Parts: sequence; structure tokens; C-alpha cells
Amino acid sequence: MNNRLRCSPLRRRLIGSLLYGAAAALFVPPRRAVAQTVSIEVWTGPSCSCCHDWIKHLQANEFVVESHEGGNREARAHLGMPVRYGSCHTAEVSGYAVEGHVPAREIHRLLEERPDAIGISVPAMPRGAPGMDGPAYAGVRDPYDVLLIARDGSAHVYQSYR
Repeated sequence: MNNRLRCSPLRRRLIGSLLYGAAAALFVPPRRAVAQTVSIEVWTGPSCSCCHDWIKHLQANEFVVESHEGGNREARAHLGMPVRYGSCHTAEVSGYAVEGHVPAREIHRLLEERPDAIGISVPAMPRGAPGMDGPAYAGVRDPYDVLLIARDGSAHVYQSYR
């Protein structure tokens, strides 16, 4: 028999392990494909339907929501979110304030990047933002910005939606 075709048991095991590892790596799902739930606490405006629609948006995007009817002004003040960036609901996630109709995508980004900030905000209530995109708005979409609110109260555009 040809010496090149012979393989020691140790060598066969090593080659098998390498092949098995390479094959297993092909079947590992991408990082974002693995569902990870994140807890978020939300304080709504009194009897606000768009707040509840935003909560449904969060739940559809890997968030476990604990909601409170009312109390958003107090929560905003407690979290240090300046009133000028206010909206109809306030949330807290991992120590960050989330104000208004912020897309879940930007909340996930905030949690991945972990900037030194108070949080993020979509001031007012732009049509087309999550929770403001139901049938009552007839598909109308206002351009809006998600703002990153710095600890000194200043803000810069974190993401634009046009």
C-alpha cells in the first residue's frame, strides 16, 4: 500500500475534527438571526392609542414590554430626558431613556453601541413612525429624525427617516 494513503488514527481524528468544525460553522445563524428578548418599561400618555400601537411594534421586534398607563412626564423627568424632546410616551431600557415613536431598530442599535447618553428621542408624533402608521393615517409619512440626547441635554441626529 502507498505510504501517502496511510493515516494514523490520531491524524484521522484531527482531520475529522477540522472537517466537523468547518461544517458546523456553516450552520451557525448570523448574530441578529438569533432572537434575543430585551425588557423595556413604557409609561404612556393617558388613554393614548398610538402608545399602545408603539408597544405592539416593540413586542413584534424582540422586546418584552412592561407598560404603565400614564406617568410618562414623571418618567421623563426621572430619566433626565429634557422636555423639549418629549412625546406621548417614555420608556426605559438598560438605563437609557427612549422618548416617543422610536423605531425598534434604533433601540437595538443603541443597546449595541452603548453611547454615553441619556437616550434617544423622536420628538412630537410624526406620521409614519412606529405607532403612528396605522390605517387612520392613510399611509401618510412625515420625515423625522431619531435624536441621540447627550448628557448635557444637547442632541444630534442618530438616524433620519425620509
